Amino acid sequence: MMKSMIRYKVKPDRAEENQRFVENVYQELRRTSPPDFHYATFKLKDGVSFVHIVSRDTPENPLSQSPAFQAFQANIQDRCEEPPLAVELEEVGSYQFFSH
Repeated sequence: MMKSMIRYKVKPDRAEENQRFVENVYQELRRTSPPDFHYATFKLKDGVSFVHIVSRDTPENPLSQSPAFQAFQANIQDRCEEPPLAVELEEVGSYQFFSH
C-alpha cells in the first residue's frame, strides 16, 4: 500500500481557481469510482495552503489517467507561491481515517 502527502501554497488570487480544479477531480472520482484508492484534500486555515493525502493499494495511480487531474496539474506552477512537495508516509496507526 502506498501512502503520500502533497503540500503546496497557491497565490492568494488563485485559491478559488485551485479549489475549483480540486472539486472537478472529486466529481470525476465519484463518477469513475477507482477501486482501492483513497484520496482527501484539505485547505488550511490560511486559505491558500492545500494538503492532499492519498492511499492506494495498486501500483497504478488512477489520477494519472484522469482528465480532471491533468487539468489541475497543467498550470500548477503558475498558481503556486510554494510548489507542491510530495512525501511518502509510513503509517504508524489510524482509526477509520478513510471510512465514511
